[in-house]
Amino acid sequence: MLSVLFGLATAFCWGTCDFIGGTSSRRTGAFFMTLATIASGLAMLIPVALMVRETPPTAAGWALNMIAGGFDALGILLLYRSMKLGRLSLAAPLSALTAATIPVIVGMATQGVPDRKVVLGLALVLASVWLLCREQSEGPAEPLRPVHVWLPLLSGSCLGLFLVLMHSASSGAVLWPMVAVRCGGVLVLLLFLAAGRQGGGDWGALPWRMVLLNAFLDVCGNGFYIMAGHSGRMDVAAVLSSLFPGATVFLAWLILKERVSMVQLGGVATALAAIALLT
Repeated sequence: MLSVLFGLATAFCWGTCDFIGGTSSRRTGAFFMTLATIASGLAMLIPVALMVRETPPTAAGWALNMIAGGFDALGILLLYRSMKLGRLSLAAPLSALTAATIPVIVGMATQGVPDRKVVLGLALVLASVWLLCREQSEGPAEPLRPVHVWLPLLSGSCLGLFLVLMHSASSGAVLWPMVAVRCGGVLVLLLFLAAGRQGGGDWGALPWRMVLLNAFLDVCGNGFYIMAGHSGRMDVAAVLSSLFPGATVFLAWLILKERVSMVQLGGVATALAAIALLT
């Protein structure tokens, strides 16, 4: 039960992060909003980790968490790229579904197949993730090209590996693994910046209050995910965490008065049925 609650808390935090990041990055761009958020989270975590005096991970654990953070940053960049180049109605659900499926496969391979009710719950969550991410397309659809498929698949694979590696490398700790994850993420983003893959940004235009709130929620989401994995199965924690589009859709409806499609409402109903099975 604790694993389910922590997983849902993760989804709420990450979904709120997506909403804040999406609405706040229109002036500065998603890349600089992402870099500022990860770096701010790192600045928040280091003094807390030093005060709590949690046992730091081993060198191998530190490296794995940094690799996880690198995959996270790369997955986010690839997702933004796939949304820009291809169909939004395909890129978001395909990436999210791939990210949720990889921990399920790894969890079943390493922890065994759970009972049928849990398997059905996992399947329903995956279906709800697809439905929640679907958006009604406006105007004629662009012809489907290979990049519309492989780019979100690559993005989802990176995000799925992030979930698996962060769970595997946390080793009972919470704070220091999150520090290492953000070190890896900042390093990857700075490498992209140094390589000239991103244009110059107006750092003064960043909405720093929103950046700090986003960073805090991202840190909370990571912490809840680690605790969800510690208190239960990794596949259940990862799949429930992948319900974050539900929080994004809800906030867009509540604050921006955006219309929620019938397909997305079906995703909400499917998610509720899945949660009932998993609890």
